[in-house]
Amino acid sequence: MAKQRLWLAGWGLILLAAPCSSLMAGPPAGAGARAVATSDVKALVDKIDHHLAARWAAAKVTPVARADDAEFLRRVYLDIAGHIPYVMEARDFLDDKNPDKRQRLVKVLLAGPSYVNHFTNVWRALWMAEADTSFVGRYFVPGFESWLRQELGKNAGYDQIVREILTTSIAQNNNQFFDFYGNMSDPKPTGFYLTKEAKPENLAASTARMFLGVRLECAQCHDHPFATWKREQFWGLASFFAGIQRQEQGDFVFPTREIADRREMAIPGSDRVVQASFLDGSEPQWKFKVGSRVTLADWVTSPKNPYFARAAVNRMWAHFFGFALTEPVDDLTGSETVAYHPELLDELAREFAAHKFDLKFLIRVLTATQAYQLTSQTTPHNSADPHLFYRMAVKGLTPEQLFDSLVKCLYYQEQKQNQQFFFFDLNSPRAKFLEKFNNRNDKPTEPQTSIIQALALMNSSFVADATNVERSEMLAIVADYPDWNTARRIEALYLAALSRKPRPEETARLVKYVDSAPGQVSAKSFVEALNSLVDNQKVGKKPTGKDQALADVLWALLNSSEFILNH
Repeated sequence: MAKQRLWLAGWGLILLAAPCSSLMAGPPAGAGARAVATSDVKALVDKIDHHLAARWAAAKVTPVARADDAEFLRRVYLDIAGHIPYVMEARDFLDDKNPDKRQRLVKVLLAGPSYVNHFTNVWRALWMAEADTSFVGRYFVPGFESWLRQELGKNAGYDQIVREILTTSIAQNNNQFFDFYGNMSDPKPTGFYLTKEAKPENLAASTARMFLGVRLECAQCHDHPFATWKREQFWGLASFFAGIQRQEQGDFVFPTREIADRREMAIPGSDRVVQASFLDGSEPQWKFKVGSRVTLADWVTSPKNPYFARAAVNRMWAHFFGFALTEPVDDLTGSETVAYHPELLDELAREFAAHKFDLKFLIRVLTATQAYQLTSQTTPHNSADPHLFYRMAVKGLTPEQLFDSLVKCLYYQEQKQNQQFFFFDLNSPRAKFLEKFNNRNDKPTEPQTSIIQALALMNSSFVADATNVERSEMLAIVADYPDWNTARRIEALYLAALSRKPRPEETARLVKYVDSAPGQVSAKSFVEALNSLVDNQKVGKKPTGKDQALADVLWALLNSSEFILNH
């Protein structure tokens, strides 16, 4: 076992310094379930490129230059995998000379587990946003995430995922939800109902906004003279959830049973009773022994639904480009809604539905467009509306992206804790970090890093240990790697933190800074570095001036805007 661990540690050090060509060999056979013809992807990409080119010409806007490989690499990793690449992955991609390496990288990422983990975070944060600010809400997150991870792992269609949320069975008693430790014994999307307190009005508002891109909240209490939707329509949608029976138990509200054929509600504060009805004015086709939520799901996820595919495509476009095709992203029909590219949104929605709501197909299309390939750098002559997508928007990282990128950069291994009651450990480095960086309500293109967040990066024990050569194994490896000069060590730090090599002027300035530090670099051998990893001990090396200077460089990189933003 000791020899095996020594070999693994040595292999990790080799990967830190050298590329691994197998990483770009393409996804494993059978990865991603449904095969989509490359010609289908290209045909839709061509339509998007043609549309945007026509808009640029009409607005007399010149798109910026194409992003270089390093900028694209970091961007696509963050957007698809939710974290930056390892050093060896960055080296491998940057050294690859194949002209189609960007499209092949997208396929590799979509076939890997990081895609599943990242988009589990993305969709859970949207569909169960209440859990971010509620201690009670967090109780229901793991079961929902486990179910969602399963669905994304088998590349279930977006329509199938939403359908299962809308039709999931309601437990008969509380004990069916959780085991002794608070884990869901049978992962399923029941948490969607629990975080909405199983109230028909909450479920109706969430269903409309999240799955249809329709904001109904204002119509819950009154008719607004300028609003698209009326109160009767709000409660008509809520009536599909009228049969859910609830029970309050302390701070928890559980759905306990359901009367499947109940599909009418009295509008609060009035003597009017409304029947369950669809938002497009069509009449539900009720079937014998088919519950109202099933009937609702049939309509919501139908390829003919005028809202469903458009809402999903609009959100996915906003995820990858920072701005949506129609704003606000969750209000396709509002009186103040601006449709910047309605024809393009309709075309993408049609193709998304035609390809059975395949999220991976949509991601391959969006990341292959000319607009996605553009740099985020500005020029004095480019200050047009960002919704023209003539350059890539700069986006703030989500809390999970930021922490997971730190983990990849630093090769940090979080110690597994014993089973925690209620499944989560509030004292883990990840939990404490995410709590401080809980800013999901910020627009991604308007990141506002709070003072607490800035201090967390600058002074937290997690970052301090990671940038302390006495405690950081990664820094010790960089400082002591055989036959490396100072320039190579700085290059490794840049690749680890920023996924790019330093520019010549950066190298010159930092080499001068490190080499002018007092003291000499320790002669600790390569074997000693391996042993420190094998024994899982602190490096325990007294830093020299140059070692500390390298630690300073890493600390500065981690606290730079280039690290905390996606370009």
